Amino acid sequence: MLNLFYAAHTCALASHIALEEAGADYSLTRIRFASNDQRKPEFLAINPKGRVPALVTGRGVLTETPAMLAFIAQQFPAAQLAPLDDAFAFAQVQAFNSYLCSTVHVAHAHRMRGYRWVEAGNTAAIAAMQAKVPESVFEGFALVEQGMLAGPWVMGEVYTICDPYLFTLAQWLEADGVDVARLPRVADHRRRMGERPAVQRALAAELADPA
Repeated sequence: MLNLFYAAHTCALASHIALEEAGADYSLTRIRFASNDQRKPEFLAINPKGRVPALVTGRGVLTETPAMLAFIAQQFPAAQLAPLDDAFAFAQVQAFNSYLCSTVHVAHAHRMRGYRWVEAGNTAAIAAMQAKVPESVFEGFALVEQGMLAGPWVMGEVYTICDPYLFTLAQWLEADGVDVARLPRVADHRRRMGERPAVQRALAAELADPA
């Protein structure tokens, strides 16, 4: 059985949704940041990066959301979560998810985790990073809005592993200071994602005990 290590309100939600969409047999292990679980030896033995998500499989541990999403799509091909028989189309899926991981998510992280990029105690630099977040996050999503979201789903008519990842990051737009009205297609995608039973099940599980 697969075991997803996650924390509420993190990008782990994307893989959680994908597991639900795939009909996977899996379990959940919650990591609580308030208790610093991510730095405890038990979790560092699973993921030395000290971050979520981590997916324990029969062959080892996977980390990084794009890799985990690709694994889920390939492990459960009947769910048709990626164009596995089309190398170019699958690369497009990977390119989109890599963009979210390397650019959009990083811009968001500047709001709360500036310490990853500047020396400890440099409050001016951290404040400057935080002040830039509404602009940088909007710019990242604007590219999605204008040319990367084919509609109705990211890749067009077919739902893929891109959709739960975009939905997860779009959940944080308001907190990042972005006016969602400026991103109507992203907002519509977020709304429709919220109507999917798999999304509702994943959210319910994560929010049942969010501490």
